[in-house]
Formats: sequence, C-alpha cells, structure tokens
Amino acid sequence: MVIKGTKAIGLLAVGAVLWTGVYMPADAAGAAAVPSAGVGQILEADLAEEDYLAAAEEAKIERKAIYGFSNLGIANVSNYLNVREEPSEDGKLVGKMSKNSGCEVYDITDGWAHIKSGKVTGYVKAEFLLTGKEARDRADEVATDMAVCNSGGLRVREEPSTESPVITLVAEGEELEVVEQLDGWVKIMLDDEEAYVSSDYVDIAKKLDRAVTQTELIYGKGVSDVRVDLVNYAKQFLGNPYVWGGTSLTNGADCSGFVQSIFKKYGVSLPRTSSAQSAVGSKVSLSDAQPGDLVFYAKNGRVNHVAIYIGNGQVIHASNARTGIKISNASYRTPYAVKRVLNT
Repeated sequence: MVIKGTKAIGLLAVGAVLWTGVYMPADAAGAAAVPSAGVGQILEADLAEEDYLAAAEEAKIERKAIYGFSNLGIANVSNYLNVREEPSEDGKLVGKMSKNSGCEVYDITDGWAHIKSGKVTGYVKAEFLLTGKEARDRADEVATDMAVCNSGGLRVREEPSTESPVITLVAEGEELEVVEQLDGWVKIMLDDEEAYVSSDYVDIAKKLDRAVTQTELIYGKGVSDVRVDLVNYAKQFLGNPYVWGGTSLTNGADCSGFVQSIFKKYGVSLPRTSSAQSAVGSKVSLSDAQPGDLVFYAKNGRVNHVAIYIGNGQVIHASNARTGIKISNASYRTPYAVKRVLNT
C-alpha cells in the first residue's frame, strides 16, 4: 500500500489540531471519524483540497471553544501572578492574574511565557503557568457559569418574581456569577448576596477570570499625591481573599474591612460596617468622584456594600469569596452614594 505523502500529512495535521481542541487524543479522534478497517483507504484517497481546508477550519473553531482560548494557560498560584511588560523580573508591572485566571499563551522562551489575558498583554514566569492538558483539566474544575447582561438597566430582584423588589440595576455587558438556573430566572451572586435576574436578558457562558490591568490611571487636575498613593496601595492587594468579618489585607477582608484597613494606613479612622461608613464624610456625585472617594451600594435603601473609587470610572473592592479583592466598573450595579472622607 502506498500512502500519498501530501494527503497523509494533511490528515495527521488535522488530527493534531483536533487533539488540542477537543479533550481527546488524535488517535481517538481519528478512530471516531472512520472505521479502523478503512484507515488505509482514507489515507490513500485523493481527497479534494477544500475538504482538508474545511476540516482544518472546523478544528480551529473547536480549539477556540476552550473557554475562548486557542492555547490556554492557567495561573497556578495561591494569590496572583505578575504580568510584566518585558520577560524580566525588572520589567514594568502591567497587570496581575489572580489564582486560576485564564490566558492565551503565544510562546514560552527562556522560562517566560508571552500571554494575553483580558486587556493585558505581557510576560509571566512560565513555572507558574499550567498549559496543555493540565490547563484544560484545571479550567474544567474552576470555570464559572456567568450571566452576561445583554440589555441595559437589567433589574436585579430579591426573589424570582416580577413582583419582587428591585435591589439594583446592572449595566449591559456586566457579568454576574450564576448560582442556579431556574424556570425563567437565574439566581446570581451580587457581591456577597444571592439575587435573581430574568433569564430573558442574560446570556449564560462558562468563564475564566482574566488579568486586571495595572496601567497608570489618568487622575486629572487637583488630585493629591495622597489619593494617588492610596489607590496604588489598595491595588497591591488585588486577588487577595474575601473573608466575611475580616480586616486583613493579606489573609482576608470583607468589603468594609478592606476599606477600613486601607484608610487606616493614611490616618483615617472609619467605622467597621459599610452602613456606618456611609454616614462619614461629605456627599459628592459620581461624576465628581476622585480617586480615594468611597462608593456605596444598597439593598432596599440600606447600604450593604462599599468600594474605593480609583479613577477612570472604576472601583476596587472586596466582592465575594470567589473573586476576592477585584476591580469593577463603578456602575456595575447602581451606586447609592459617593462620600469623600479624605481631606486632601
């Protein structure tokens, strides 16, 4: 039997691509495609070039199906993995990947992986990155069902009923962690509380966390060095754990504990709970907020969450046990109040 070289290579190449994309080896993929008795005849067949191209394109699509990555990498760390501008420990820090965050791996050279995760492109130490089957297996364990809002002003309710009170409104494109899918409703996590949204206005997809940027913020005029320093200090703890009742920036804090501990470093003594913190300082509008101002969120008119405004329409906060300390859009849910507690 003579195998035509060009066609054999083409089929084997397609098999290899299928292996990287669909959780089974190339030989298993081949066995599923044709009876074993006919392998020789298939390899000998003078298949049209478009058949190979179609198969390769289909395989490429399958590869992309791994949570949106064609060459998946997973941050294998206890807290976070630094992303640097250059493949060097002296390289500028451009982002951070929290534990089990996903990334696209472009290449690995001299112990450094060139990656892209979210809006961050740079280099990470390859020893702290899972790739190949290890990455796929880890992704299957940690990927979270997320409800992606497909319309603006999505109502988040206390119970799965249109008669239930609205807790807040969520902007289009925001992602909410899914707890359970119900008939016509999705139970979600809103920071550290359960709530409900209509299934008609969200798309459900499995998601891996992405890196967050460390790009220097444009603060604008009149922003003091103290405010800039406070924000940079708070961002050092990205990815650290959320612990209800905690105040430790490294071992775990809840939303108000995180805020209290950050401001303590700058000589500002704040109450322990978010509700009590909302009574401190002077009220400002979100459009006039400066880095270091506090943004409060409420349920039924009662404050139940607090975050620190960091500029550029974003806040940093201790959200919940899954995400820990993270950066979000300030309007990821409807802000209840913005308070200024720094006198500088």
